[in-house]
Amino acid sequence: MSKENPHFDRDLDLSNANRGVWLVKLPKYIANRWQKASSDLEVGKLKITKAPGQKPQVSLTLSSATLSIHEEGQESIPKDHRLDVSTVTQQTLGVFSHVMPGSADSVVPEAEKLYMEGKIVQKLECRPYADNCYMKLKLESIRKAAVPNRQVQQLDRIVQTYKPVSDHKHNIEYMERKKAEGKKARDDRDAVMDMLFNAFEKHQYYNIKDLVKITRQPITYLKEILKDVCNYNLKNPHKNMWELKPEYRHYKQPEPEVKKDEEDSDEN
Repeated sequence: MSKENPHFDRDLDLSNANRGVWLVKLPKYIANRWQKASSDLEVGKLKITKAPGQKPQVSLTLSSATLSIHEEGQESIPKDHRLDVSTVTQQTLGVFSHVMPGSADSVVPEAEKLYMEGKIVQKLECRPYADNCYMKLKLESIRKAAVPNRQVQQLDRIVQTYKPVSDHKHNIEYMERKKAEGKKARDDRDAVMDMLFNAFEKHQYYNIKDLVKITRQPITYLKEILKDVCNYNLKNPHKNMWELKPEYRHYKQPEPEVKKDEEDSDEN
């Protein structure tokens, strides 16, 4: 079953692709107030001063309307700011806009439109001057950051947010598993050793989990027997695996091949 793709191909308007655009980084306290401002409100004035042989000086002065916008927990913000300018040369950055269609009841339905508004040619970082207003603002932000998010509260009544249980599910499962393992009957030692020897005839190395499954013996009892007849490898390539001691190894040796010329000479 194919999943419907919600994305569609759309035309991109590139009529303004060659237009130069500034990318301005604002302090958070300015951005918050501008987001609350109406679209027809003058939020500030930008001033560019050009002196011969020097870089242009860019400054921003916030309007009284911006300064009067109420921001919770914040009384006043700096009015004057400077903008540090840097030219974008090593990156290609663009600005795009997305225009959503109007009312669906219109006679001619409008389609979504994508525009490239321009290419970023300069980055500007808006910085306040270190005056008393900014210092008070910075001090207040440090004070708020130092307040812990969680605080101790004294309760005048019992707050029961969960139903108490005598034991948790994972603890019960663990104890049942331990009891089942402890109830495994210990077979005769010789019978366990026979099972081990038969297993090691098939493979030279085993880990403890596989040996427990093969012998179906309690792990503590099985380890006691393994220490007598096996060696525990502590180094690679068979680290943490058990192997029979040399005196208990009886691996089948491959039969030697008889050369053809020797067979012929015996017949003659």
